[in-house]
Amino acid sequence: MAVTEKDISYRTIDNLELLGRHYSPEGEGPAPYIVDVHGGAWREGDRMNNQVIHQKFAAAGIGVFALDFRLSTQAPYPVPVQDANYGVRWFKKNASTIGANPSTIGGLGSSSGGQQMGLVALQPNDPAYVIDEPSLTDTDASLDFFIGCWPILDPLARYKMAQEKGKDNLVEAHGVYFADESEMAVGNPYMVLDRGEATHLPATALVQGEEDQNVDHFRVDIFAERYREAGGNIEVHKYAGEPHTFVVENFGNDASEDAIAKLVAFVHGVS
Repeated sequence: MAVTEKDISYRTIDNLELLGRHYSPEGEGPAPYIVDVHGGAWREGDRMNNQVIHQKFAAAGIGVFALDFRLSTQAPYPVPVQDANYGVRWFKKNASTIGANPSTIGGLGSSSGGQQMGLVALQPNDPAYVIDEPSLTDTDASLDFFIGCWPILDPLARYKMAQEKGKDNLVEAHGVYFADESEMAVGNPYMVLDRGEATHLPATALVQGEEDQNVDHFRVDIFAERYREAGGNIEVHKYAGEPHTFVVENFGNDASEDAIAKLVAFVHGVS
């Protein structure tokens, strides 16, 4: 299936233009769509981080709107989560205007983007994350499904792991994004679940490599167990020997192809 890609400005704030890249699958009729929030330790990367994944999705009949957002060096937590929430709302409101015809709308968060989109998935209407925008007052950020790829779903646990293992670059990245450990507990998808603060539990799929040096691979299992206890439907796909960002880093190998195939099946299954 042919894929059309186009950059679209979805917000300008503080003289910064935020772009989204629209991957439009060919074909008539509605299609499932994914709004993507990239990783990069909250302070690096852009909407192109997961381009190879987006192209695979679009070729399989799944549209994508991949967001740029303010990085932690421009604005710390909770601002990037606010940008993600705004981006979902903007896309839902303006889908037809940009040529999208979504049947369902989900979110994808990779690495640090998993923390941001995870909060949107669980708390789409939290006042801490919903920016007052008159043109979007009738549109919320609720999602039909959520995908986490090597996600940071418990940033406080990840911070402590980074300290224990002497990963100074990750410790520093947490310090730039979060003011302190109390913020790491508030902006924490796993702890939101554990505290009973989740207002939404969309169908969820998680992908995780077992040789990930940036995220303890067992964190997705802990999150999934708590998600099921809360009444949510979730599937977890783990890959032995695969590192952080393996679908992009090792694009085309058996594990990455299998992970993409499983995510495509998941999206079409919930659409």
